[in-house]
Amino acid sequence: SSVEHKDSLNAKEREYIDANPTTIQLSDYMTVKAKIFAQYYPLGIFYLLPVFLQIAAIVVFGYSLWTHDHFNHLQSTAVVLGVIIGIVSTGGFVQVIGRQATFYWNYQDYSMTKKAIDYLLLTGVKTLIIIFISIYFINTFFHIFPFKMLSIIIAYSFSVGLLLLILAPLHTIKQRWMITVSVVLGTIVTIILNKYSSLLIYYTHWFGISVAILSAKIFLYYFFKKNLKKKPAKSDLKIKPSVLIYQNYHYFLYGFCIYFFIFIDRILAWSTTSEGQLPVIVYFEKDYELGMDLAILVFLLLAGVLEYSIASFTRFLDISQKLINFENPKIFNKELHKLYWQNISILLITTVVIYIIIYQIIYADWGYRGQFNEDLKSLSVKVCLIGGIGYFFLAWGMLNTLYLFTLGKTVYSIRGILYAIVINLSIGFVLSRFISFEYSVVGMMLGSVFFMFYTLKHIFQLFKKLDYHYYAAY
Repeated sequence: SSVEHKDSLNAKEREYIDANPTTIQLSDYMTVKAKIFAQYYPLGIFYLLPVFLQIAAIVVFGYSLWTHDHFNHLQSTAVVLGVIIGIVSTGGFVQVIGRQATFYWNYQDYSMTKKAIDYLLLTGVKTLIIIFISIYFINTFFHIFPFKMLSIIIAYSFSVGLLLLILAPLHTIKQRWMITVSVVLGTIVTIILNKYSSLLIYYTHWFGISVAILSAKIFLYYFFKKNLKKKPAKSDLKIKPSVLIYQNYHYFLYGFCIYFFIFIDRILAWSTTSEGQLPVIVYFEKDYELGMDLAILVFLLLAGVLEYSIASFTRFLDISQKLINFENPKIFNKELHKLYWQNISILLITTVVIYIIIYQIIYADWGYRGQFNEDLKSLSVKVCLIGGIGYFFLAWGMLNTLYLFTLGKTVYSIRGILYAIVINLSIGFVLSRFISFEYSVVGMMLGSVFFMFYTLKHIFQLFKKLDYHYYAAY
């Protein structure tokens, strides 16, 4: 564009042109990549700030929004199972909210964005209620858990599940800072009630989570009220459930499966022991959980790399198709393939740095020993090592999934995670029953390795005809 023309554009149009140049010199590629990395890597880590704040709260105060370091094993079992059920039950809805609401949001159709969010939130809540009724019904006949314990499990499941559902739209509408605000407010309430009231810790948690839910819900209400005033709905369209299901069932299935996969090894490890019969069918094992909590830091701290990788891929898809002549598709495919491996190199380098941090947490004086006045047991270290490898491959597989989803190829990732679940379940079950309970983590690691290579295989196939798949997707 000419200088005169550019000066006549509004701020948003000038911003778009600056971010998406029609011409770019080869020597500028590294500069553009550095800018994208500087923007998206910290952003990916920042989105996980609520998680790190929960860890900090545990270290400093001994409790957080839904944990308490003085829970006995039976209490820990009830709470952790509740959290797991809440996360897995809502995983599919969180994924669909992200996709469907983003579709309307990108077209600045705030009315349909709100309708989609409201419909999915209500459906998610109804699904949670149906799941809990089913669990109660089954428990009545098979007496899997004492009913008092089951009530605690369901209370945590519902509160955590509802919190995740309410927070999910904040990602879509680019108000992710509010997630941190909501979680911090809820955590502060929990800490104050625990310190200055005589309420049971369960009630302090439920009050704190309720505050987080209400603050996020109130923010969403006023956010959409404000934006709908600025840009009222042009049409009064309704959400059609059949269309919504058809467009999003792949994403729902993937969201459910990925969270189910993550927790399989824990359930297998907690449902067997070499020390006699368990008090309940699934019984919390502290040393195993500590190992997996440290291992999952690999996955969490790689979030920034995933955020950067998909941002750079989509940006350079656009840049490359502008620069490279349509008669040279092989060059286009080769450039993007090269970018993929550059992103994987960043993933590997970041993983090495994360492993060094985890090593310091395990063995340094300021780490676990310094905070809890005891050494981490060898079992926890073993689980952390194997689990950390598993989470690295899972992150790589999820990065491949982001590429596949960007190109509209959802089926490969779903097949991959379904096969990975079978591997996780079968190998984890055999090893945990015939060797030792902690080896259930090997099933998770091998499932993650399979998932990565399965999606990588299809990534390679797509890159051979990336030009075709790119234009077919858009």
